[in-house]
Amino acid sequence: MRILITNDDGIDAPGLAILEEAARTFSDDVWIVAPATEQSGQSQAVTLIDPLRMARLGERRFAVDGTPADCVTMALNVVLDRAPDLVLSGINQGFNIADDMPYSGTVGAALHAASSGVRAIALSQAYQRLGQEQEDDIWDASRTHCATTLKTLLAVEQSEGIVLNVNFPPVSGAAVAGIAVVRQGSRAQNDIYTEDRVDVRGSPYHWVRFRRDAGDAPVDTDLGAMAARQIAVTPIRADFTDTAALGPLMGALSR
Repeated sequence: MRILITNDDGIDAPGLAILEEAARTFSDDVWIVAPATEQSGQSQAVTLIDPLRMARLGERRFAVDGTPADCVTMALNVVLDRAPDLVLSGINQGFNIADDMPYSGTVGAALHAASSGVRAIALSQAYQRLGQEQEDDIWDASRTHCATTLKTLLAVEQSEGIVLNVNFPPVSGAAVAGIAVVRQGSRAQNDIYTEDRVDVRGSPYHWVRFRRDAGDAPVDTDLGAMAARQIAVTPIRADFTDTAALGPLMGALSR
């Protein structure tokens, strides 16, 4: 099995190293094509105005000065002589669940691969929960369970165009309470804000941040799985169509 690994935290990120180690437990044909620097929040953005530059850092290891989706594009069109059988994106430092998911470069890279007909899985490691203390090693859950989780998921047929979005809970590996297949949850809206500051020259600048409100966590959602210390698996796709709204809208417009 040929495996392509990418991420949005950058090619030197610890989560990528954990994912690479897990992938090598069931394949000796593993390729790394990842951003040269952190590209969080890029979703499926592709670089169209500027040229892309790529550096070879070692055998089957390349850094791209672009987005996670750019990395998939470069791998499929420049690096590899044939398409991979599987694209793994991550492991992201921080969860990609609920309303955060559409912004994620980790998820975006996997969706970009799926749109090219390649099976893809996105993986993220939650590292804190509101009101609770974080484990000393934020990577323990994913380090302990990544390989077995991937083997379990790969044994199940995955429809073309579908991405499995996997999130490891912010607990030790021993405290993980199994795997849950769940839907995408939803938190309170308006959770993006700015921190407004002034630089040393007196000019204003702004940091855009997420306000991580816990919100409701129904048991059948990724939020609920995190609260229950479970590995959350959510099948997603790039089709944004609200099928339930099609009939009423067509009916209203036909009057």
